Amino acid sequence: MLFGLVRSLLQGWVYELYVKPQFFFSFYGFENLPRVGEILVYSIYAMAIISAVLICIGLFYRFATLIFFLCFTYLELFDATNYLNHYYLICLFAFLLIFLPANRSHSLDVKLGFTKASDTVSAWMIYIIMAQIGIVYTYAGLAKLHPEWISEAMPLTIWLNERAHWPILGTLFSWEYSAILFSFFGAFYDLFIFWFLLFKKTRPWAYAAVVVFHLLTWSMFNIGLFPLIMIISNIIFFSASWHKRVLGRLGVMPKSAVYARSVPRGFVLFICIQLILPLRFLCYNSQLLWAEEGYRFGWRVMLVEKSGLAHFTLKTSDHTVFEVDNSKFLTPFQEKQMAIQPDFILQYAHYLGEYYSQQLQRKDLRIFVDAHVALNGRVSHPFINPKQDLLLIEDGFKTKQWIITHPDL
Repeated sequence: MLFGLVRSLLQGWVYELYVKPQFFFSFYGFENLPRVGEILVYSIYAMAIISAVLICIGLFYRFATLIFFLCFTYLELFDATNYLNHYYLICLFAFLLIFLPANRSHSLDVKLGFTKASDTVSAWMIYIIMAQIGIVYTYAGLAKLHPEWISEAMPLTIWLNERAHWPILGTLFSWEYSAILFSFFGAFYDLFIFWFLLFKKTRPWAYAAVVVFHLLTWSMFNIGLFPLIMIISNIIFFSASWHKRVLGRLGVMPKSAVYARSVPRGFVLFICIQLILPLRFLCYNSQLLWAEEGYRFGWRVMLVEKSGLAHFTLKTSDHTVFEVDNSKFLTPFQEKQMAIQPDFILQYAHYLGEYYSQQLQRKDLRIFVDAHVALNGRVSHPFINPKQDLLLIEDGFKTKQWIITHPDL
């Protein structure tokens, strides 16, 4: 992740995502999260980079893992439009690292006498990382059993057609059955790769599939560091003897061993939460890919291709009408994300209500939105009830009745 942090800083993404916007979208329950200014944003980013370096060299490990987790998670919560599954996964891995003794061998903490060297590790520490990886893959596979992915090969059909001009592979992508085959392979891979990695006989072939699959998706799609994270993380499935052989060839002679020990209750609860959280969409009577209720934090990877437009109108009791220029308040990226996600539309409407109530010195404002969204190659369809005053609605866990149902889903 160190590479990703440095790259974001050098590319100017820190300014674009955390400094430039004047309004930030929140995850439900984190509406009161304080947003710091430019100097502190860069300071937090610097602390995340420094702590990542310290983790890599094993210096002040416990403190560094805690600081990295807090800094990275804070940045992840800063603006919900920046949500990505692999950022969420990094937060989870960072949390687990706080409790794992990764600095007990070949670290500066050991060499400087800050911690005692140890050649053993409790089996549960390895199994919990494996379990987290298994949850990611399995839920990603279950999500791909949706008819949109399996029957319609969407949105893969769109993405492959966009790459039909590629040399060599373009011919394959333009073949009429390619999207269907890729869809089935993607679902099969996510559903079963974890189980193939667990067994010794299938593990080498499974890991080869991991490398090929993630390198292929990395080359085809703009999905950041996720492929690299998964390629490296899946090495944990190999036995201790395998790691000894590999490290021995690199000139490192570990004497590690794994011993059995019961899993602490707190980590049992952690895994239970990870198992339950992706299933919360079952509590909603809505179209998952359209309304996205219970969609985030569920390992639904590359299931939708959405585009939309949202035009906001302010009305007063004396029938005065104001048209809102979204570019005045949102960056282009924020506006794109807001227009296709109902909770963001609602948050933005309430922000507009507060802003214009102060600017116009009026409390009789009503806010409406004319929103249309195109999903997975379909024609644009009305998204939000245009007659609903959004200021009368508070976000919550209940099904959003003001979302217009899509007739083709």
